[in-house]
Amino acid sequence: MKTVKHILDNKSPVVYSVTQDVSVLEALKMMMEKNISALLVIENGLLQGIFTERDYARKIILQGKSSKDTPMYEVMTHNPHTITQHEAIDHCMKLMTSRHFRHLPVVDNHTVIGMLSIGDLVKYIIEDQQQTINQLESYINS
Repeated sequence: MKTVKHILDNKSPVVYSVTQDVSVLEALKMMMEKNISALLVIENGLLQGIFTERDYARKIILQGKSSKDTPMYEVMTHNPHTITQHEAIDHCMKLMTSRHFRHLPVVDNHTVIGMLSIGDLVKYIIEDQQQTINQLESYINS
């Protein structure tokens, strides 16, 4: 069974985060600099929430709020769904698809150890399928 650990082992261990009092504008600047579409909100080492481009569109732009004056705690998604590194990749794909998540924080003993995106899952599944195809072709040709 393929697990989240298989993906994390081949991914940068860096997880970008902000604190709850950071302005939305500061968070957006970090997201732009790092070319990412989600940030975790961590306070005293504990995951408090997640902030995504979708949160920005729905909770700032559409509500006419100011990115400069709005703190993260007002617009982040509080207590996001998390997974462990031992979760099956198929389970994560079903979870993200059914609940319309694009990002899942990976937590171990209350500590964030990574972030899984829908892109990470798709990339892994494509690579895994290609490896299976190559093995089958090798078997048929031998």
